[in-house]
Amino acid sequence: MKVKVFNIQGQLVGPIEVAKLVKTDAEWRLQLTPDQFHIARGKGTERAFCGTLLDNKRHGVYACVCCRLPLFSSAGKFNSGTGWPSFFQPVAEENVVTDEDRKYGMVRVEILCARCDCHLGHVFEDGPAPTHLRYCVNSESLVFVDEQEVSSLADAAV
Repeated sequence: MKVKVFNIQGQLVGPIEVAKLVKTDAEWRLQLTPDQFHIARGKGTERAFCGTLLDNKRHGVYACVCCRLPLFSSAGKFNSGTGWPSFFQPVAEENVVTDEDRKYGMVRVEILCARCDCHLGHVFEDGPAPTHLRYCVNSESLVFVDEQEVSSLADAAV
């Protein structure tokens, strides 16, 4: 699979070829908190307005909590008023994949980390310009990396 990653200079590069990351539930449970496991691996949802990254205003990158693949940038974050961190685009189209979600009698578009299939949330077509998309993401599925530390993601995602 091909994704974009940050190099040691903190620049987004690629796409580069990386292996899919597959672990057992037992291995994920050792790495994640119970809430992170429930949401990221069990496709759960955190309560609205309770996520730790909802009101984060710092500049940087939001990476996958499971494999640290860069997913969203603070430059693409906006206040949707929905109670979850929202972005109008991923840091790279290759890094976020979609799947049809038919749970709860609805048809939605689920978003997942391309590298490890971490459940991120859903994408809706009611976002701002220029994409008019709203990537509605659970804080528990993300780790925030300050812009001065982005180069630390260079080794994590490959």
